[in-house]
Amino acid sequence: MATRTTTAYERHLPSPAAVDHALAGSAETVYWLEDAGSEVTYPQLTRSGSAEFTIVGGGYLGLWTAVLAKIRNPGLRVMVLESQTLGWAASGRNGGFCEATLTHGEANGVARWPEEYDTLARLGLENLEAMEQDVTRFALDCHWERTGVLRVAVEEHQVDWLASHSGFLDREEVRGEVDSPLFLAGAWDKHDAALVQPVRLARELGRVAADLGVEIFEHTHVTGITTATRGPLTVRTARGTITTERVALATNVFPSLLRRNRLMTVPVYDFVLATEPLSPGQLEAVGWRHRQGLADLANQFHYFRLTADNRIVYGGYDAVYHAGRKVRPEYEKRPATHRRLTSHLLSTFPQLEGIKVTHRWAGAIDTCTQFAAFHGLAHGGRIAYAAGFTGLGVGATRFAAEVMLDRLEGLDTERTRLKMVRRRPLPFPPEPVASIGINLTRTALDRADHRAGRRGPFLRTLDAFGLGFDS
Repeated sequence: MATRTTTAYERHLPSPAAVDHALAGSAETVYWLEDAGSEVTYPQLTRSGSAEFTIVGGGYLGLWTAVLAKIRNPGLRVMVLESQTLGWAASGRNGGFCEATLTHGEANGVARWPEEYDTLARLGLENLEAMEQDVTRFALDCHWERTGVLRVAVEEHQVDWLASHSGFLDREEVRGEVDSPLFLAGAWDKHDAALVQPVRLARELGRVAADLGVEIFEHTHVTGITTATRGPLTVRTARGTITTERVALATNVFPSLLRRNRLMTVPVYDFVLATEPLSPGQLEAVGWRHRQGLADLANQFHYFRLTADNRIVYGGYDAVYHAGRKVRPEYEKRPATHRRLTSHLLSTFPQLEGIKVTHRWAGAIDTCTQFAAFHGLAHGGRIAYAAGFTGLGVGATRFAAEVMLDRLEGLDTERTRLKMVRRRPLPFPPEPVASIGINLTRTALDRADHRAGRRGPFLRTLDAFGLGFDS
């Protein structure tokens, strides 16, 4: 039996008083919302109408679908129906990492789609390039920074995982980039990722969509879709119906309007915090002159980055599932997790002791069993959907929007021929089996992190059935 070891974060714990000081006075609110300032509001749907193309959901997936649909066909009448406000859920609560990967990393992609992974990697990079072009073309004010991601080893066994990487940095080199006593090595992917202000991106996509003629309605909850063998679809809301030819479902973590997809995703809560802006002296102490995004390599991994005003946004580690697949505001309140994150932040950067955490928040990630988006059509090809992005949807949603539009138009493209697009993953089981399985997996992943990354029998069994997770 493997010996349980302490992790680097546990070996370098700050004092409880230091954690108390950092969290004192922090606000339980999303920093990105405050930074973005006042928002443009859109009307609520109050009467019935019609559209040629109706999109349900006003996050990244829905907004990219609307923008790209109008670029393809400027005369198309497109409508977006959002139950609250644009980008209020996962699209506005994430860490602001926009990665090229469509498969939640190379390891997951190679394991699931080995024969087409090279194509998926190329398409992912092309998608990121196209997104950067869109930022320039539409003058999106979203703090876009193409600085890449520096992945860091914080345990000895993780150094070997990075050694063959073309961007490998040894201990001295990685600490020359970002100085932490925890960092033993690193690998810097300079071109495969960008940083972005999540709320600003969502609002700017809404602006562009509206400028292109998309009709946007907020506070408009869709309750169902009525279909018929022939004739248009009817999208039902509390105050009116929309008669439409085609529908794109972009509801991600929320319960699907299609019964077939009710068991395909589960909501897993991710937690984040933001510090006060670093002073010039604090920045000098940590380095970080190239402003890369950072992530460590544990199963329970952390991600962290600088904002435009030099705050540190720090998140990850705990991924919490609540039985019943519910998405509820009270699940965002988890003081123990934010305290743990603050402790890990101070372990990473002990030279910043005394810094204050100003914001702390959480959001639900739509996870599926292949840990990357799945795609599909329903009702004779008139309804398209994508979901299951598992936390890496900032860039991948744009690609998924292209897939949905291709398929709704009946196009045969390189995207639509992908096995990742054509094959559905296994669903999660119903409760209580889902809750038991997910929590057993979390425990097993934590055990692996405490045993030099060695995966036990439970994780190896999941791997054998294509259900294993490797971040």
